[in-house]
Order: sequence, then structure tokens, then C-alpha cells
Amino acid sequence: METAPYTLNDRTMRLVGIPLFSILIPTLVHYEDFQQLNQTYFMYLAMSVCNTVALWEGNRFIIVRMRRRFPSYSQTTQRLLSEAVLALVYTLVVTYILDEILCKAIFHNDQMLVGFKISLIPTLLVYLVYEAVYFFESWKLNVRKTESLARESVQSQLEVLKNQLDPHFLFNSLNTLAALIDDENHDAQQYLERLSDVYRYVLVSRSKNTVPLEEEIRFLDAYVYLNKIRFRENLQVEKHLSPEAYRQFVTPLSLQMLIENAIKHNVVSKENPLKIKIQQEGDQYLVIENNIQEKTILEKSTRVGLQNIINRYSLLTDRQVEVIRSGGLFTVKIPLLFN
Repeated sequence: METAPYTLNDRTMRLVGIPLFSILIPTLVHYEDFQQLNQTYFMYLAMSVCNTVALWEGNRFIIVRMRRRFPSYSQTTQRLLSEAVLALVYTLVVTYILDEILCKAIFHNDQMLVGFKISLIPTLLVYLVYEAVYFFESWKLNVRKTESLARESVQSQLEVLKNQLDPHFLFNSLNTLAALIDDENHDAQQYLERLSDVYRYVLVSRSKNTVPLEEEIRFLDAYVYLNKIRFRENLQVEKHLSPEAYRQFVTPLSLQMLIENAIKHNVVSKENPLKIKIQQEGDQYLVIENNIQEKTILEKSTRVGLQNIINRYSLLTDRQVEVIRSGGLFTVKIPLLFN
């Protein structure tokens, strides 16, 4: 998903600020002419309007462009430095044109806009107001995102724990374990170890917004192992990932949810094995794909797992989770994140 171009909602500020500065500056600098309301004052006022409009609108353009170029909080220093340099250059150019060219050419008066040499002061005030408003809005947005992400994380934890503690899951796991155990059955020990790995990962990752893909894959291997004991080779999971992909990040438990959904909603049998493929799409997306062979009677589902993943990623990146159902395949693309 591409981010919409940044727009500045400052209509009221401009409608009030431009007339205010246009009148205030010549009134303060040329107070005697203001008291007399003579022709000289109105000439100053006319030039003040030109000066204020040119400076305000030009610097506003700089602000919008720099916020589009450096939108993130981590780029604040770059944005402010760029704005400062461009504002200084632009203000000097505008002041020179009005003072040295228009003033001399039209009014034949070298002193007409001496007062406007202080243009940097109102320019600085305008920048301070814009940046203060922008900072406050960004702060409120970050607070809302943090709160939303926390809610989604808690919901995800509860959903996963509930699914894993669901009587149906435990019943199958315990039955499988009972069939494995005998005096020298190492498979039983292996199964218990993997089961412990699954619960340990859930507890460790519950307070994290993102985890390295390498950790998520290790957890997924344990989860798939438990299910392959039940389904044998009827459940086939392939991974095609580069070493670089393992160093990127995903939301915790997201892959497990997608694998669980695939098992829950599709037939898994010797005649119709469920094939799940995990691969990367460049360095932007992780693709989880399975063949569709829907059960005639679906297991009870709260239908919040996939939506939970979509919601969590929407709070972490502008790239959307993509869900595609086509050609007998169900595909989910989740963004790979950088820490």
C-alpha cells in the first residue's frame, strides 16, 4: 500500500496569519505613519502583503515537500535541517527581490522595505507554529498506534493460547502422546520437547511487537512437528528462504496462525495431502501458500486470526497484508519488516 501524499490542513491558520502579519509588521515598524494613516503607510502595507504572502506560501511549500520527503519520526533532524537551509535561502531571495528590485523600480525608494529585513523573525515564528502542530499531531498518532498495537497483541496472545488450550487440540495431542509412549520410546520425549518449545515461545514472544523471522521459523518447525505426528506425510510444509530473509522481522505467531488456519479449513489425508509452501517475494514480502481442499464440515472458528494479522501489520507498516484466493491456491503475503 502506498502512502497518500502528505497534505497540510492549515486553511484557518493562513486565513488568520497572513492578514495578521501583513498588518502587524508595517504597523509596528512604521508606527508614526500608521497613526497618520498617510499614503506612505498604505504603500508599506501593500508591500507588506506581497512580502507576507510570498514568504508564507513559499515556506509552506517547503514544509510540505520536506514532510513528504522525510515523513518518519526518525528523520526529524534531516527534515528540520533541510527546512532551515531552504527557508533561509528562500527568505533571503524574496527579501532581496522585494527590497532591491521592486522597491527601487516601482517606488524609487531605497528605504521602502528596510523594515522587512526582519522577515526572518516572522518566518521563524511561522515555522515554530507549524512544527509544534505537526509534532503534537504525530505524537497523538503514535500514542494511538501504540495503544492499538498493544490491544491487537493481547488479542493475538489470547487467541493463540485459547486455540492451543482448546480441548480438541489437547485431545489430539494427548492421544498422539499416549500412542507413542513405551519403555524406550524416544519419540515421546521428542514430542514433549517440541510441545514445550511451542508454549515457551508463546510466553516469550507475547510482549513483543516483532520477532526475527529466524525465531518465528524455529517456533513454526516445532508446531509443524506436532501436527506431522498426527497427519504424517499428509501434511507437507516446504520453506524456500534466503539467509537475508531470516534476519528480517515479522509479527510473532503470525505464521503459526496461517498454518493453523490452513489445517483447520482443509482436508488433510493420504489421498489429498495438504501442501503448504513458505517463500519470500524479494525482500518485501513473505508468501504462505496452500492448496485449497475445503472440509465439508468446518471446525469451529472465531474468524479473527487472519484479521488480527492484518490489523497488527497495519500498525507497523504501510504495506498491506495481501490475501489471494485463485487457481485452487490460498495465498497470504505478509510484509517483511526491518527492525
